[in-house]
Amino acid sequence: MEFAEFASRAEEIADESGDLATTDRVRDLLCDASDALPIVVRFLQGRVYPAWDATTLDVGPALLHEAIARAAGPNVDSDDVESKLAEIGEIGAVAATYEFGGQRGLGAFGGGASGGTDGESGALTVAEVDDRLREIAATMGEGSEGRRLDILFGLFNRASPAEATFLARLVLGEMRIGVGEGTVRDAIAAAFLRERVADAEPEYDEGPVDAADADAVDAVERALQVSNDYGMVARVARDEGSEGLDAVGLEVGRPVQAMLAQAGSATEAIEDWGEAVVETKFDGARVQVHFDGEETALFSRNMDDVTDPLPEVVEFVESAVDVPVVLDGEVVAVADDGSPLPFQEVLRRFRRKYDVERMREEVRVELRAFDCLHADGDDLLDAPLSERHDRLRALLGDTDAVSEPVVTEEPDEIAAVDARALETGHEGIMLKDPESTYAPGKRGRNWLKRKPDVETLDLVVTGAEWGEGRRANLLGTFLLSARVDGESAGRDAVADSDAYATIGKVATGITDEELESLTERLEPHVEREDGQIVSIAPEVVFEVGYEEIQASPTYESGYALRFPRYVTVREDKSPADADGLARVERLADEQ
Repeated sequence: MEFAEFASRAEEIADESGDLATTDRVRDLLCDASDALPIVVRFLQGRVYPAWDATTLDVGPALLHEAIARAAGPNVDSDDVESKLAEIGEIGAVAATYEFGGQRGLGAFGGGASGGTDGESGALTVAEVDDRLREIAATMGEGSEGRRLDILFGLFNRASPAEATFLARLVLGEMRIGVGEGTVRDAIAAAFLRERVADAEPEYDEGPVDAADADAVDAVERALQVSNDYGMVARVARDEGSEGLDAVGLEVGRPVQAMLAQAGSATEAIEDWGEAVVETKFDGARVQVHFDGEETALFSRNMDDVTDPLPEVVEFVESAVDVPVVLDGEVVAVADDGSPLPFQEVLRRFRRKYDVERMREEVRVELRAFDCLHADGDDLLDAPLSERHDRLRALLGDTDAVSEPVVTEEPDEIAAVDARALETGHEGIMLKDPESTYAPGKRGRNWLKRKPDVETLDLVVTGAEWGEGRRANLLGTFLLSARVDGESAGRDAVADSDAYATIGKVATGITDEELESLTERLEPHVEREDGQIVSIAPEVVFEVGYEEIQASPTYESGYALRFPRYVTVREDKSPADADGLARVERLADEQ
């Protein structure tokens, strides 16, 4: 498939206002994608790699702006691109304003056979764009930034305005066409799991997408849950149908999304389930452990590889088990006497690239496993929690990494376990249905978190202000936003917020050392500046304490935080995991 065709179809999808019509268009595109199907599915979601793969392009806005300017001609520089961005507000629309393809001769050298006009000619294809972007991701070492620039220049130099729009967005991982994971799931089901017209491939029934039955959607959903690879699942659905999807299983080394919990009470748990499994809620960082029988890989809640920063966890796993496993758990920081340390201490180790051995001496971490997803060739996602616990204890029962959960039908006993957990320094308790299966990525009523009154929110940083005086070179005030989720009553009021609604600013509780670290952390995500005011792409999540949530017309959310105070960066959470407006509204109502 030519990239121009993909761009044209993406524009049509973006122009659709209805959910069903959008899914119809995505379905039609998937049916026409041919060999490029897995790539097209990933591109629709703004991805080059599957969701489980933490590989990144390592291209920031500045490099992208420079590539666009270079392809636009000798009279355009990156400052011109940034000026247009400040005026237009979105890099894809900015790229579409330029006429590319005019750079020849010496001005085009550097792209080489991998993307410059001196080595490539003709229309860009989806497969070629994918190859070039993967080449960018694989480029590292001395001169790597220049090589990335060359490849990007070569792509833009061959792009039409429509192609440039989606190329620019794809590089930054934001397609802006209104296609979410549910849309892709439903489109795959409608495209490939309905009756094929007269059994003649590749023609498919073109009836309305809502005719796809629930079983077909469930089959796609299950395969996505265990693989986190939409491109692969689309190919299997097309080539092998429901039987092929049913055969998709866990793969050791390929992380799945973590099952999530809702807030709930002991009374609710007992009423719904009859009895509840009561577990300690650790104040740590979620990890998924994959051991293939020889090597261990650790993944964060966001499926980032965190193996290298946690060598003692790797050593423990490899000493404790001798069969392939996939475990769910938390990494906790512990004192010399084994008592838990605050979550902030865990973050000193989590995702650390340098001085790992020194930090290992300063902050001791241990694994606390609470679920078993796979053991010795057996996938356990569909097994009840009680069975998964049995397998976990069989693997780690003689170690401190797993504790015996309490199973009870008495609310008073649950309260006693909760009190002991808090006295020991843990965050609280979890309540789980003993018959529940493991549903990756789902936040349902089968897991409930019961902990003390919540006085913090996890909010996304979407802006900042430069400081003054000795802090003039540091970002000192941070604009915070909540996700605009489907349950939010204020969704229509924040249509221009790009799925995030501002809720306040925080500037207290931050040391000079922390300001330096936060500035370094956030500067790569700066989108534009206007004097002291900085707009920041939604990439970083702050945990923020507050005294009260107040109604306020000042911010898009309709709320403001009274006496907000910075707590920490939630390195274990992506913006998609941050608190939504629905939770803000609920907390405000409960005050």
